[in-house]
Amino acid sequence: MNFSIWAVSVGLVAELLGVAIALATIALGHATCLEGELKVVAACVLFGGLGGVTYCLRGVYLNACVRKQWDVAWLPWYLLRPIVSLVLGGVSYLFVKSGLLLLGATQDQTGSQLGIWAISYIAGLNVDRFLAKIEDIGLTVWGIEPSRQSKPEAKQTVSFQTKE
Repeated sequence: MNFSIWAVSVGLVAELLGVAIALATIALGHATCLEGELKVVAACVLFGGLGGVTYCLRGVYLNACVRKQWDVAWLPWYLLRPIVSLVLGGVSYLFVKSGLLLLGATQDQTGSQLGIWAISYIAGLNVDRFLAKIEDIGLTVWGIEPSRQSKPEAKQTVSFQTKE
């Protein structure tokens, strides 16, 4: 068996445990340095990371076990994707709180907080579609054109842009 598969798997499981421990610390109230909205933002970042690590772990077993097409050229993706997911988990908070990304009909505090965390998880899980959604919002609200990486011609010229 390829050593890189095991190295990536162990690294991702370690990241998963780290995120789970950090979320548990926040949930149990042991993160005393985080108060109020800062606690919600930190949880959003972590839920984004949880989504990203989940997606990467799924990529490992699909590519290594199911499809039998593991390629070490993707190692940077497995390293960077969870980091990008952490960032987008935090960014999702900004878009929900600013009203640019709307939640469902639930208006109570608990439902709203759970909704923000769910959006953060989805942002980390599906980075490409979340970025496309943010770019759609940027185009609609401010007239900002999508980045070159998001345009259809960019996706056709480079076949290994995304793993989704």
